[in-house]
Amino acid sequence: MEFSLLGPIAVTTGSAELSLGPAKRRSVLALLLLQPNTTVPLEQLIDSLWEDEPPEHARTVVQGHVSRLRATLAEGGAEAYGIELATHGSAYLLRLPEELIDAHRFGELVALARPEAAPADAVPLLREALGLWRGPALTGTVTSPPFAAAAHALEERRLTAVEALGRAHGTLGEHEQAAAILYSAAVNHPLREGLIAGLMRALFHTGRQSDALEWFHRTRRLLNEELGVDPGERLRGAYEEILRAEAAGGGRKGAARPAGGARGTGGASGGTPSGGDRSGASGGGRSTTGSGTRPVDGTARAPVQGGADRDDAHGEAGTPGTDGTRQGTPAGGRGASGSGRTGAPPRLLPRPPARFLGREEQLAALTTVLTDGTTGESPLAVVAGPAGVGKTACAVQWAHLYAGSFPDGQLFADLRGFGEGDEAPPAEILGDFLLALGTPPEQVPSSAQAASALFRSLVAERRLLVVLDNARSSAQVRPLLPGGPHCATVVTSRSRLDGLVATDWARPVGLQTLGHEEGAALLGAMLGPDRVAEDPAAARELVDLCDGLPLALRAAAAQLTARPRWRLARLAAALRDERRRLALLSAEDTGIAAALRMSVARLSADDARLLSALATSADGHLNASLAAALAGYDPERTQDGLDRLTEMHLVDEEATDVYTISTLTQLFARDERGEGGESDTGGTGDGSDGRG
Repeated sequence: MEFSLLGPIAVTTGSAELSLGPAKRRSVLALLLLQPNTTVPLEQLIDSLWEDEPPEHARTVVQGHVSRLRATLAEGGAEAYGIELATHGSAYLLRLPEELIDAHRFGELVALARPEAAPADAVPLLREALGLWRGPALTGTVTSPPFAAAAHALEERRLTAVEALGRAHGTLGEHEQAAAILYSAAVNHPLREGLIAGLMRALFHTGRQSDALEWFHRTRRLLNEELGVDPGERLRGAYEEILRAEAAGGGRKGAARPAGGARGTGGASGGTPSGGDRSGASGGGRSTTGSGTRPVDGTARAPVQGGADRDDAHGEAGTPGTDGTRQGTPAGGRGASGSGRTGAPPRLLPRPPARFLGREEQLAALTTVLTDGTTGESPLAVVAGPAGVGKTACAVQWAHLYAGSFPDGQLFADLRGFGEGDEAPPAEILGDFLLALGTPPEQVPSSAQAASALFRSLVAERRLLVVLDNARSSAQVRPLLPGGPHCATVVTSRSRLDGLVATDWARPVGLQTLGHEEGAALLGAMLGPDRVAEDPAAARELVDLCDGLPLALRAAAAQLTARPRWRLARLAAALRDERRRLALLSAEDTGIAAALRMSVARLSADDARLLSALATSADGHLNASLAAALAGYDPERTQDGLDRLTEMHLVDEEATDVYTISTLTQLFARDERGEGGESDTGGTGDGSDGRG
């Protein structure tokens, strides 16, 4: 006879399972099994079975369940196993050999395992222990606090065993197995720092360092948003350990990633969002994906296996350029590192964007700006555009294509300018950069000013690429800019960042929405060309309903992928309902409504009210006079607000005094207005101009 607590409550004898009856009877048995060979008072059973005030006849109910359990166990031959359910006054005792309880066997197996001292023995012990679990612990009991607490305690023991099994595989050098074991648990328990730290180390040792770093940033953001705390010592320690190992060039499995080669199809280890504009593919009628790699210095390089899919849809991407130019060394650059630093250079770029299409004009513009060595200055480009247009994808694609032009490394940071939590302080980003460049932790300055000075000094003679994603303001970016003439910087933002243009000679690279041909090509890349060719008119309508935004089109493709029998016309019909459109253009934590919410949250209260008023325009086309009438503002106040909304790409100025607001932005602003009232629509409420 065996008793199961690690899953549905059950009693089996031979191959048969005894019928235990209703939830309260199973709960009585579970409570007795949680305290085997110990008297359990009747009052404790009553308190556990009823959350609220128990009924007057509660004692009789419990006594009846105990009597029925005693009969069921006897019918199953309990006496032959040394099992007895006895009554001791107003308490009950379940006497039995404890090894008949799966939770007891689980604990003994885990206690025997020594993952660090004897990993080869620990692996089978821990696997056997975890194999006893058949689902969430105490399934089938009543939903009262005592049972919830007991189930939570058992789950904690399971997760501790999972972490131990991951460490055992890691000690044996079996990092792929460790990553596979830890990944599922990490997805289901995203705030468990020890688990995430173990997964980060496993991913790093399998060569998926960018995925490992993304798990840190994802968990840090969740801790901040849900608990209001920073990462603890274990999680931060794993992060710094990976950065130091990256700087030293050690700890990774397999060959080092080539300087200019893009990675091939990655594994399924998961990843996370760093925030920012993660819309993936973005325009153009032909694919730049492919299996080969373009030589940077005349030497062919083989592709290297990459990491897993990110929440921003980064994945397999091709490496051939799209602008017809050769990926050579920037003019004026040095032919070799010359930095005097030993170890591999940092390569912190995220995975290349999946199914990246077109954007030839923008990629060529970035090449022109960032490889211009004639000025003797560190080139700086700002990729700007509305939420969901694919800014991050474009910048990361270019960075991977031209990584070989920056042999001293590629740095990447999400500045969180348009995220749920606070924007990233410069000191935090600089600390990460300095660690990645090999600076010992104790030598990283605590002040942003000192860290910025040290960063500029370290990279002054290096050929380094810096990608600063999701910036809110020019002031946030300036301390992070390298000063060396051979360094280049790409910044992405929903704001134009005119301040960087004025003071740092940043060159803007604007990203626009997709036309019908480009949007249909993106749908074809996501869904397969046959499905789109089956109904080209519906594909064109979907592009219109998505305002040509790659993020919205990707969300639409996700809806169709999940419904393989749907024709494109069926989704188009659903999207015509303006009340449902924003909800349908979402996929888990990714969607156009979430992206727009982050933009509107950065507006002042006045500008948010102006946007809400503009959303009432019949066709989304208006001039300053009509905007003033809709908002009830004076002309000067209205014009200033329109300028700020245009700078944030929430409104587009098509010509002098001709403004447009996209349909999706209108729908979002109307929804916000309807939910919170006009005075509650977005905004910081501080009277600022919303530009940071």
